[in-house]
Amino acid sequence: MHVLDEGLATALSRLDGCAVANAIETFDVRLRNEGFTDGRIRCLFERQPPVIGHAVTARIRSSTPPPVGHNYVDRTDWWTYIGTVPAPRIVVVQDVDDCAGRGALVGEVHAHILRALHCQAYATNGAVRDLEGVSRAGLQLFAGSISVSHAYVHIVDFGCPVEVAGLTVQSGDLLFGDCHGLQSIPPAIASEIPRVAHEMQAREQRVIDFCKSAEFSIDGLRAIINGSRVHRT
Repeated sequence: MHVLDEGLATALSRLDGCAVANAIETFDVRLRNEGFTDGRIRCLFERQPPVIGHAVTARIRSSTPPPVGHNYVDRTDWWTYIGTVPAPRIVVVQDVDDCAGRGALVGEVHAHILRALHCQAYATNGAVRDLEGVSRAGLQLFAGSISVSHAYVHIVDFGCPVEVAGLTVQSGDLLFGDCHGLQSIPPAIASEIPRVAHEMQAREQRVIDFCKSAEFSIDGLRAIINGSRVHRT
């Protein structure tokens, strides 16, 4: 497990999701259609700053009662497990019901519990609720839907690999999330991402500045674009 240090967390928090994704692509460590969530979930608090943390995974159901107990409060072992993953943390929960999102695990109370456990965000293909209360708690949300009720929500298991909106996540994975969505950061290149992202942003700014200048021409644009290509071996 790659343990996120404070300096790297601060450097990453100054980037946005697109800059992080662009930097990752230059290393060719995974396919370009992998490693991030798709449109099946969205960021609910777009004006909040980016979140970075280690994944804590679980699976839930909400459409039928649990075989034992009644709801998530019956699984206090889940809270103990969260503490075994290094902080900061991002909780990623797969709703495994055939129709995900009938009920919501996280609302205002659970948001405060997660914040007390040093969790920065909650991501699920299912539902969330109590949006104003969760926002006041300072917990970012990435979700597939919103529900008025928790229904029969209960934790099936935790610490297992999950898949949420096309992103496969294991506990301990390093995640980055903002208004663009949630993505994983390959640990082998994590420390290089801020530097590469800033270099790419500088090249992009030259293109933008040229497009806004009185000297703009298509030939000049081609020259700048060709000169800004990144090649890695």
